[in-house]
Amino acid sequence: MLQRKTLLPISLAVTLFATLAACGSSGNNNNSSSTTPPAAAVSAEDALQTSTPIKHVVVIFGENESFDHYFGTYPNAANPEGEPVFNAAAGTPTVNGLTPALLTANPTVAATTNPSGTNINPFRLDRTQANTEGQNHGYTAEQLAADGGKMDLYPLNTGNNTVTTSGAFGKQGLVMGYFDGNTVTALWNYAQNFAMSDNAYTDTYGPSTPGAIAVVSGQHNGTVVTSNGAVVPGSATANPSSNVVFDLQGGWTLIGDLDPTGDVCTIAAKSATTGAMTSKNIGDLLNSANISWGGFMGGFNLSTVNPNGTTGCARSTFSSVLNANSADYVQHHAWFQYYTSTANLAHTRPSSVAAIGHTDPLDNTATPVHHQYDVNDFFTAVAAGNYPAVSFLKAPSVSDAHPGNSDPLDEQAFVTSVVNFLEQQPDWKNTAIIVTYDDSDGWYDHQFATPTTSSFDSTTGESAGNSSDNDRSVTGADQINGVGQCNAADAVQGVGINGGAVNGRCGPGTRIPFLVISPYAKPNYVDHTQITQASVVRFIEDNWLGSARIGQGSNDANAGSIMSLFNFTPTTPTPALYLDTNQGTKLTTIPPLTTQPAL
Repeated sequence: MLQRKTLLPISLAVTLFATLAACGSSGNNNNSSSTTPPAAAVSAEDALQTSTPIKHVVVIFGENESFDHYFGTYPNAANPEGEPVFNAAAGTPTVNGLTPALLTANPTVAATTNPSGTNINPFRLDRTQANTEGQNHGYTAEQLAADGGKMDLYPLNTGNNTVTTSGAFGKQGLVMGYFDGNTVTALWNYAQNFAMSDNAYTDTYGPSTPGAIAVVSGQHNGTVVTSNGAVVPGSATANPSSNVVFDLQGGWTLIGDLDPTGDVCTIAAKSATTGAMTSKNIGDLLNSANISWGGFMGGFNLSTVNPNGTTGCARSTFSSVLNANSADYVQHHAWFQYYTSTANLAHTRPSSVAAIGHTDPLDNTATPVHHQYDVNDFFTAVAAGNYPAVSFLKAPSVSDAHPGNSDPLDEQAFVTSVVNFLEQQPDWKNTAIIVTYDDSDGWYDHQFATPTTSSFDSTTGESAGNSSDNDRSVTGADQINGVGQCNAADAVQGVGINGGAVNGRCGPGTRIPFLVISPYAKPNYVDHTQITQASVVRFIEDNWLGSARIGQGSNDANAGSIMSLFNFTPTTPTPALYLDTNQGTKLTTIPPLTTQPAL
């Protein structure tokens, strides 16, 4: 882990620089340059032609939260004694959240097929219950929970109804629980001061890996499946895993979690069935345009030794909230490790700090870097003045919000440390931070997105339910409106990387949080434009690449735009907001500048 260090506040550093410049750099008054301040250096990123004033985008990609689970009662918090207080500003807009009717007469209650004791109304989770059990978030289970748009069968299909006496909090109907601004305090404060969407969705149903792939490519077709070292050809009758479906084109569409083929940590885990992607991703387009970018993963540096003595693929971090250690690196979350063109399978270290985000001399060797780094490398590079144009950040798993290995409080510590750090950088003036998620974890959310991309897989088997009282095998991956059916009047069957119609692309999927933090974000603003994870790809393409598209059936071509979350002609920029990393509450002074995330 990098050592923390405190730097001069930006305002003081600027004042000091101006004073020194005014005094001259030498005693030779005959040299005009000694009394003229040097021109400010312009970074390669700031010199790039962009369609907006944004020169740097940072995507903090969290894990497993539905919109209602985090923002269902926004902006109204219970404010019990002993918890951080949240009081909304006057004029705060409402969101498409949990109405009084949904809180007191939820459709789940009347759904008699839900297991006994689980058909309950949504209920508030206390800050002391931040460590919860996870839910079933499978591709099929989430479709069944939606019940054709009735949104009433979550306890039956995605709910974890295990009641525990120690460790993670669990109860009957836990899937209906939600947090408010006394627990997800930082995110509610960011929503108050910047912009968020209440109409953002995953590109498809299902767990982490399809979401990780979608946010960098907009396409989860084109998977190469390897089982016990052998490539498995596409077949309607010989499915190697419930994590893929036959795509009708002789290949596979990814609908679940497969470790990336060849990653040294995949090899260490002895994963029998693995996956790789054959489509393009946004990194390919950025490389072609010679634009700096990076994927920064928690735990990616295998040479680091953590304070608890762990290292390599087994690096872990202790959480006092969980009272347990969580492995830092989760290979099936590692977006760019699935693509030959952008993978760093050996976790090779960059040749220098200056090379981070750029084509590295090592990229022409047998162990390339290919823009993949540890999350600590992001802090190191930016602090050194090497701030990539496009950065994707994944926290160590203890801080990624995924129930079971993380929680909202540990997530908050990571997100606030990143935002506090970036707000103190000279380039904060042209930065946008996007905070969003890979999937909903199967948590209850009342809002249904009518499919625009249809799929008709009726053969793949997947388990629905998440506890002994409702685990069952379901035949047919697609189940939105019948066995083998994910369809709507205006839906078009998903397109594969070869342009043909494919199965496995049912979407949009589940609703997730989505925030934009930037001097150009509209303050205290809620946008209702329907967007998906591929909208992140579209923003990068529209801002840096002249609206070039990935092609190959990517959803970037039809994803909603996030531009309405911004005001690019403000009279004054939206002020920076510094938050306490533990409480998520507003700070009245600028915090010390550190060069690693708070964990």
